[in-house]
Amino acid sequence: MREMILQQSYPVFVEEIEKNETTLVSVDEIIGYLKVKIDENPNVAYIAEFDHFAHTLALENGEVSTDILAAKNLIFCFGPKIPSPYMMALKPRSIGISETKKGFVITFLEAPMPIATETMISWAESIKNK
Repeated sequence: MREMILQQSYPVFVEEIEKNETTLVSVDEIIGYLKVKIDENPNVAYIAEFDHFAHTLALENGEVSTDILAAKNLIFCFGPKIPSPYMMALKPRSIGISETKKGFVITFLEAPMPIATETMISWAESIKNK
């Protein structure tokens, strides 16, 4: 086993949305909204939804910040090409959606394809719709 840095290390994008800045009222509503965005894009495939909050609380030593009320990951893949087998380490994509007492926090890693990152930025920013 060897370690390699592929392309670069990826920054995390964060969109913080106060509850009065969106018409969406829960993590599940935001996931439903983003699933529509995925379905509308022919280059993106929905894979799964993961309830990280429930999973972590179910663990014997699981800990969740008291600020977090819900936390799920929406997993999907932008799939126009696989330029090398090493790129598989960077796929699929995931957007984290957390609810806090103040609002929602949308997070994701920068994708190796700029168009994928731009698309996810657009999706996250569109949640702030008030």
